[in-house]
Amino acid sequence: MAPIRNLDQLVQELKNQPSRRVAVAAGHDPNTIAAAARAAAEDIADVTLVGDGKLISDLCGEYGLDADLFTVVDIPDVLEAGAEAVRMVRAGEADVLMKGLIPTSSYMKLILNKEEGLLPPGNVLSHITVMELPEYMKRHDKLVFASDVAIIPAPDLETKAQILNYCVQAAHSFGIETPKVAVLAATEKVSPRMPATEDAAELKRRNEAGQITGCVVDGPLALDVAISPEACKIKGLQSPVEGAADILVFPNIESGNVFYKCGTQLANARLAAAVVGTSAPCVLTSRADDEESKFLSIAMGCRLVG
Repeated sequence: MAPIRNLDQLVQELKNQPSRRVAVAAGHDPNTIAAAARAAAEDIADVTLVGDGKLISDLCGEYGLDADLFTVVDIPDVLEAGAEAVRMVRAGEADVLMKGLIPTSSYMKLILNKEEGLLPPGNVLSHITVMELPEYMKRHDKLVFASDVAIIPAPDLETKAQILNYCVQAAHSFGIETPKVAVLAATEKVSPRMPATEDAAELKRRNEAGQITGCVVDGPLALDVAISPEACKIKGLQSPVEGAADILVFPNIESGNVFYKCGTQLANARLAAAVVGTSAPCVLTSRADDEESKFLSIAMGCRLVG
């Protein structure tokens, strides 16, 4: 399978595959409905909106959307709607869960529920975003995966190992056979004063020892040498990532989230995002994300279905 190099190609590839079933928790906000309608119209997803049926109908009329494109399960209460959407995924009635108007904390609580949620025992819940950055596309003609930018505040070594493996699995699903993984820090030098550098060096060692497979890992790497061959040349750095990372593993949520927001707010990035580690992909978008980002995140969720 040829690698998916941009988000339009992701959508096009999905059109040639059977539609996945998406259950939207509290699916009664305009951007979510518009994204769901587009996903259904482009034959990449069969969408069920679980939420306030009257409000969904009114919004479809207000925004000129075809309500026949999706199934509506009328549950006005957002928490009850969220619980029903999760139940659908657990029961095999849906392949992907998506957040609608339900608060993020409530959405995550439903996913993490030990009895009725979607997180298998022993798994770590993490967030992956795949970004189409204009300058990176010019340099390398490919997407870049980044994690964790939204959920885990300060991952320890073992959590970073799981984050890395989730990203590798996602990259494989996009047709990238041997993704180049950059484990990021502020410098390439290992120092006990900067624990992120020690974690990065250990993840590199595990990859070289065959404990982490399906990818090439280097670290610690500063961001510039992870994404720029010219920066590698200037610094005299020899790296298997070669300034062309497919995956960026961030040391903490602050650095990851700043990178994510800089991409969207300053670099005109297009993106898709999903929660992983769960028994099914879970789409979690920001309140500020537009209809296109929500649509592309549906597409990513559908692609990640095992």
